Amino acid sequence: MQRISETGSLKIACLHTADSNIAIYEDAARELGLLPGVLHHHVRADLLLAAERVGKLTPDIEAETAAVLRQLAQEADAVVLNCSTLGPTALRVADGTAAPVIRADGVLAQRAVAGGGKVIVLCTVETTIVPTTRLFETAARETGAAIDVRLIPGAWALFRGGDQPAYLARIAEAAEEAHREGARTVVFAQASMTGALQLLKQSGTLPMTGPAAALQAAVTAVAAT
Repeated sequence: MQRISETGSLKIACLHTADSNIAIYEDAARELGLLPGVLHHHVRADLLLAAERVGKLTPDIEAETAAVLRQLAQEADAVVLNCSTLGPTALRVADGTAAPVIRADGVLAQRAVAGGGKVIVLCTVETTIVPTTRLFETAARETGAAIDVRLIPGAWALFRGGDQPAYLARIAEAAEEAHREGARTVVFAQASMTGALQLLKQSGTLPMTGPAAALQAAVTAVAAT
């Protein structure tokens, strides 16, 4: 990943649905060379919880998410939507915000399919299966990549239960299995999965993750405005 030079007073607002993703994004910012204080984090766990209760992203949840994104765009140079379940909302507000809104998993999808071949996308939240499948299959039309989106059984219950080591171990096992099956690219669809990379460093090619790519896209979008 290319490092980003100093960015002065740049302000990127990040909309999360879990507090634990703040540290993941701050780590990605440091890797990219972003200055301290560039990221401004906003957590709305209630939006994902609402989607989980009904099993999908509803028009009401999407409307509330859109309102949050529009407000954040009034206060920042760019906004990153870091939730694959809420991700489709980025399209709803794309042309009507004061600052660019970056769909983190959208950036990830474009990068993952670029090389074609078999792409296995791993998810841990059931509500993200439909939007993630639609997103990656749409991106793959340009490259001919073969998309296989998979839910890791039982992983999200571990996350919700606070057992982070077991959660990451379950993800690492799924990633290793995907590589054994011959996937050209393995993708972690959610930022919360990023920590599993630490368990896979000795296993060869690492899965693709979204935080650094999303932040780099945000900086690029600001520079283009």
